[in-house]
Amino acid sequence: MGDVTAPAPVVPQELVLGPLRVGPPVVLAPMAGITNAAYRRLCREQGAGLYVCEMITSRGVVERDPTTLSMLVFDESEEIRSVQLYGTDPAYVGKATEILCAEHGVDHVDLNFGCPVPKVTRKGGGGALPWKRRLLGEILASAVRAAQPYGVPVTMKTRKGIDADHLTYRDAGRIAQESGVSAIALHGRTVSQAYSGKADWEAIADLVSWVDIPVLGNGDIWEATDAVRMVAETGAAGVVVGRGCLGRPWLFRDLAAAFAGERLATLPALGEVTAMMRRHAELLTHYLGEDRGCREFRKHVSWYLKGFRAGGELRRSLGLVSSLQSLDTLLAGLDPQEPFPVGELGAPRGRQGSPRHVVLPQHWLDDTDGTQLLAPEDASVLSGG
Repeated sequence: MGDVTAPAPVVPQELVLGPLRVGPPVVLAPMAGITNAAYRRLCREQGAGLYVCEMITSRGVVERDPTTLSMLVFDESEEIRSVQLYGTDPAYVGKATEILCAEHGVDHVDLNFGCPVPKVTRKGGGGALPWKRRLLGEILASAVRAAQPYGVPVTMKTRKGIDADHLTYRDAGRIAQESGVSAIALHGRTVSQAYSGKADWEAIADLVSWVDIPVLGNGDIWEATDAVRMVAETGAAGVVVGRGCLGRPWLFRDLAAAFAGERLATLPALGEVTAMMRRHAELLTHYLGEDRGCREFRKHVSWYLKGFRAGGELRRSLGLVSSLQSLDTLLAGLDPQEPFPVGELGAPRGRQGSPRHVVLPQHWLDDTDGTQLLAPEDASVLSGG
């Protein structure tokens, strides 16, 4: 691929999470319907880091839900099995953590307290839950206790707060540290912002100064240079990359170079992009079968072709692809020599939307120290979001 290299500032070389050492300190954010075994392998083939499975529910694990268990698939090359767990009940979260460690060989458990999706927040989960400080502490402590006999580190991901008037990240950081959590990742947006606006890196820097455990920064990392700048500006121990890698798994190659002190911007021609698309579809069919694998691949087409001149009819056909053979035929219709659209560098990718009202359980904001539970843990929240 066409590469542009130049010296870059020295940055941290690894992230330490309990017994785990992750180099470079780069984490693939768990994304629903995206970070399955196929995509994690595709990204890992480009560069090193920690690659987290898409979110699963603690209740789904405990009750052996077939859909949940089908998501606990790991590629044979995954040396570190990392899973993000969702839950609102300390008992369920603790038991699920134990099952993941004992039965599935999981090496790292991340707890989701950042999801902004209404079906999650209306049940008091995701980014809404840190408002209940005692409940947050009980969930974290339960997971840490369950993971401790297996030497598995527990981390958490959260947001700044529910909205600008209800910030929670400082309390969440303190509680995480007191509970024995190995690190906390902070997305520099509130739940009400969802993915809109600009991420607040100053909040990440504030949390770094507030706690002694490692803080990972998340939000608006579109290029490797953004990751280096975030670490330099905030003092974060590493970065979490989500939407920036959609349709660009080679971003992890650039990130690995950046954390090695180099500056690398990979600019693949369209022929190289189509080869990556084919590899992605191939991996999906390996894990999911050709029919479902191709259907899962469809969502990635627009991200891979973002900025390229591919015609509308061809794009529509790719968005309906149903077999590897038809995919090969369609990809052959693209100009392999078309250069990468450099105008897309640094631009947001994936969903953005606009600020919105956060849907919460009734009277949720009345009590910050409660342990209000949805009893039993809500079953309407599905693994994978």
